[in-house]
Amino acid sequence: MAAPPLWALPFLLLCAAFSSGVAHGVSGHGLGVNYGRVADDIPPPRRSVELLRAAGAGSVKIYDANPAVLRALAGTHMRVSIMVPNEIIPDIAASAAAADRWVADNLLPYYPETRVKFLLVGNEILSDYSIAKSTWPRLVPAMENLHRSLRAHRLSSVKIGTTLAMDALADGAFPRPPSAAAFRPDIADAVVRPLLHFLNGTNSYYFVDAYPYFVWAGNNLTVPLDYALFQGGACYVDPVTGLKYTNLLDEMLDAVAIAMAKLGYGRVKLAIAETGWPNGCDYDQIGGNVHNAAIYNRNLAIRMAKNPGTPLRPGAKMPVFVFSLYNEDLKPGPGTERHWGLYYANGTAAYEIDLTGRRPLSSYPPLPAPENNTPYKGPIWCVMSAAASKKLNETAVGNALSYACGQGNGTCDAIQPGRECFLPNTPAAHASYAFNSYWQQFRKIGATCYFNNLAEQTIKDPKWAMDPASSAAL
Repeated sequence: MAAPPLWALPFLLLCAAFSSGVAHGVSGHGLGVNYGRVADDIPPPRRSVELLRAAGAGSVKIYDANPAVLRALAGTHMRVSIMVPNEIIPDIAASAAAADRWVADNLLPYYPETRVKFLLVGNEILSDYSIAKSTWPRLVPAMENLHRSLRAHRLSSVKIGTTLAMDALADGAFPRPPSAAAFRPDIADAVVRPLLHFLNGTNSYYFVDAYPYFVWAGNNLTVPLDYALFQGGACYVDPVTGLKYTNLLDEMLDAVAIAMAKLGYGRVKLAIAETGWPNGCDYDQIGGNVHNAAIYNRNLAIRMAKNPGTPLRPGAKMPVFVFSLYNEDLKPGPGTERHWGLYYANGTAAYEIDLTGRRPLSSYPPLPAPENNTPYKGPIWCVMSAAASKKLNETAVGNALSYACGQGNGTCDAIQPGRECFLPNTPAAHASYAFNSYWQQFRKIGATCYFNNLAEQTIKDPKWAMDPASSAAL
């Protein structure tokens, strides 16, 4: 093996430091859980806290500072992460008084009864290019103003961070080998270096959203599923560092750590802000099912309970938050977006899990066999969902119909009066035709079968509503 590059030498020497427990972790507690609420009819906060505890969660992360949620968490001893919305980051960066007001309104009324541990400033802002000029340069100034406010209130135990997706790296979520990882040139010096300087100076964490599911789904012909699910059976050796990897998550985490080292901040600690596996997906997606989701999260809990660190940082402890508490049915995008929950929206468990990692795998009941671990190759249609058809909202359907018909060329010509698909003349039939016609035209450039939760994919040919010319196969 060739000698490691100069940037790697000090980082390899740091392994012993992380092994000795330099990072403050979550030993003795269960994994954290992301408590998102982009859904209707989910249980109220107090019941949600009961479900968190039933799963063995040791901490919880929310995407705002919702008063009802923070009150429900009071006295539970769970470590809590709250979040400053992306849209107010510029205001907080521009004004120390605005930072003080935010802390006074959203943290002080609940602390210390609610054990706030992390104050996260924004969510994946470096993935949103529409706010590159307005918000990216103001991220660290906002964090600095909030830090000064916390110090003024003697709240030094509350650490400030921000969550970043893997696309902060130049090669995205799968830079292989990990030793090749580096931050994107548009943000490396302008945003990430000042961010790392702040995190290093305040002994805080770099919070990363790391999803092996997406890496595997996009590379399933070359990345074994068992490797992504912590099931063993494969390994990868980085040709530069010589480090051996037995699972995909470790590769992703070390890629981030190496990118930080290349900017001179190899000692900044890592936290996993989001990870998990979807319990369902659309027909044109792969591997989102209860079987895989249960295996991933159960193995993750058992693994993290042992504080293994990573090959580059053995023994390093890190906060870990599973995504998510519930299936969130109002999240737009492909089907996976609505199927990450430990629980369904009615509060029933998607599968049994012990987030403390103490329950042996052999004690769990059998899981349903996975049916979509290989791509579906038949025809797929996009139609009005069964739920939307049963509870018809004519205004919402009319708006979605108007949108779909207004896109593309001749999208809805066949359902005009007197045309071949006008009958049956019902909102559901016309909406199904319009949804499918739109989706078949634009799916290759990112269109999804969602339509504000009105649509779903089907593999059953809806001949009563469709023009056969629109039923294109994959």
